[in-house]
Amino acid sequence: MVKSELIESLAERADITLAKAEEVIDLFFDSVIDTLCQGNRVEIRGFGALTVREYKAYEGRNPKTGQKITVPPKCLPFWKTGQELKQRVDSAFASRSDGGSSF
Repeated sequence: MVKSELIESLAERADITLAKAEEVIDLFFDSVIDTLCQGNRVEIRGFGALTVREYKAYEGRNPKTGQKITVPPKCLPFWKTGQELKQRVDSAFASRSDGGSSF
C-alpha cells in the first residue's frame, strides 16, 4: 500500500472527502516526524514503536575505489514491531492454503 491508497482507504472507511483524508494522513506523519526530530519515541500499542538511534562515526571504505573514508556520526529512525502486529501477520500467513511460503 502506498500513501495515496492509504488516503483512499481512509476516505472510504471514514466516509470523508479525499482532501480531508489526505490532511489527516499528512498531519499524522508530520506529528510522527516532528516527535522523532525532537528525539522522542512514538509508540502505537499493538502496532509498534519508532525511536531514534545514534550511530558513532566510523572508518569505512569506498566500494568503488577502496579508499578509506570517515563516515560521520548520524541519527536514524529505528522501527520495532509490536507483538500484536507480529501475531496477526503470522496467523494471516499461516492460514493461507500454501502455508505462507510465498517468500
